[in-house]
Amino acid sequence: MSSTQHTRVPETGRRPDPWVIGVSGGLLVLFVLFALLSPGRVSAGVDTAFGWSARWFGAYWQVLLLATVAISTVLAFSRYGRVRMGGALTPDFGWFRWVAMVLTTLLAAGGVFWAAAEPLAHYVDPPPQYADTAGGMDGAAMALAQSFVHWGFPAWAVGGSLATLVMMRGVEKGLPLRPRTLLWPILGDRVRTHWLGTLADICCVLAVVAGTVGPIGFLGLQMSYIGGEMFGLSSGYGTQVVLIAGLTLVATVSVLSGLNRGIQLLSRINVWAALVLIVSIVGLASLPYVVDLFLQATAVHVREFVPMALYRGDEGWLGYWTVFFFGWFIGYGPLMAIFIARISRGRTVRQIYVGATVLPSLVTMVWFTALGGTGLWLEQQDPGVISGPYNEHGLPAAALSIVQALPFSAVLAVIMVVVTLIFFAATLDAMSYAISMSSMREGEPHPGVRAFWCVGMGAAAVALLTIGDNGVQALQSFIVVTAVPVGLVLLPTLWGAPRLVREMAVEQGIVSTAPAPHTETDDGEREDAVEREGPSTPPRVG
Repeated sequence: MSSTQHTRVPETGRRPDPWVIGVSGGLLVLFVLFALLSPGRVSAGVDTAFGWSARWFGAYWQVLLLATVAISTVLAFSRYGRVRMGGALTPDFGWFRWVAMVLTTLLAAGGVFWAAAEPLAHYVDPPPQYADTAGGMDGAAMALAQSFVHWGFPAWAVGGSLATLVMMRGVEKGLPLRPRTLLWPILGDRVRTHWLGTLADICCVLAVVAGTVGPIGFLGLQMSYIGGEMFGLSSGYGTQVVLIAGLTLVATVSVLSGLNRGIQLLSRINVWAALVLIVSIVGLASLPYVVDLFLQATAVHVREFVPMALYRGDEGWLGYWTVFFFGWFIGYGPLMAIFIARISRGRTVRQIYVGATVLPSLVTMVWFTALGGTGLWLEQQDPGVISGPYNEHGLPAAALSIVQALPFSAVLAVIMVVVTLIFFAATLDAMSYAISMSSMREGEPHPGVRAFWCVGMGAAAVALLTIGDNGVQALQSFIVVTAVPVGLVLLPTLWGAPRLVREMAVEQGIVSTAPAPHTETDDGEREDAVEREGPSTPPRVG
């Protein structure tokens, strides 16, 4: 059976789901309208919901992500790691193209600005549990290690491991490539038509739309800020609209061309452009410092990973950092799993873990060290050169101040703008495809559905920019609120993925269906002698 037979159907077999498209699209439109008509009330309501979500679900999210990392790691390096997923004998994409596409699902969603700002923020104002570690190399290593925890293994494992395995096994059994399939371990085949499946689809689509539209709107503000500071361009609404419109157009053309053309090409350009930026910045800064900092931060990361991931001491700090990021990534999880499952057929459990969790985590750590570490080096060389603009102007000033403190700042600023635009276009591209898959009852998403979500998210970001920072901030807080039901959808993957992989290991002859036989020997010791069972049908899930 060819690898394309599992999810593709003829064009006449494409059937959009009106409930998912109508409800999730309608709620997004209503939210934008209310934000335009009454931004104060919307902002206050979302802030209240954000506080409640972080307080009641923050600890659960921390445990969920840590458990996901632990279970997926054990599964990948056990004998079950050899199980081949997706019903294909060979992968559809080579390693470089495959990992490049995986990277577009998360790092591109905000990596440029957070990589510059978060390490600096933790360096200037250390996390509460490390308040006595401030300044110098120790403070820099701790700050970077905290960023590794937020953007590393927990972030990538949530969508690139257990959820992906459940999704791929479900599709192989004829289930749709939609968030509802993650409930298969508890609902069985009823998940196809059960109302809980529809609710899961709607909640997951809303979460990833919120998680994508917020950064798109934020991008418009950041790029216009850089253009105004570096090149004297207007930083007004018109410039922001032009930027987002261009970004949306590129992403729409790419997503309409499909996985084998636009998304794949954009992902590869993304990787090479980011590499050019990193080499340029590090080459103009201190390579020995950055390498030393990476090694020390990695050591702190390994030693303090669990304490950092499970810290519960300061509610305000948690809501601003760990709980916010973990909620954001949980919201992305199901649709990340859809996209990664779609491009990972023919790969083993171990390969999926390495390519969708380990390698992206390492790339993220290197990216944060190169950009954020350069900022820390500049700050240590000239205190206030980075932290001053950051304290005054916030997040956008961190990345720009790093560029301005280096030679050839104008050239670097242009490269940074290009890389950031490609990053966000790639994210919008990948997420539009995944949302479109979630909106289909059967078959590959129709071009009209893909264009609807891609253009719709861009239009929502443009509308939110009419009310300035408040609209974008409200939507970013809404990211955490939408993660509440998504966290419950991901819970069954903790036991469902190992169970399904065990079934596949039996089918593929990797493990036996029967216990080792044994008998009594003359000296009382037991030996294998129980009659082996014949081939059996794997137990039905659910």
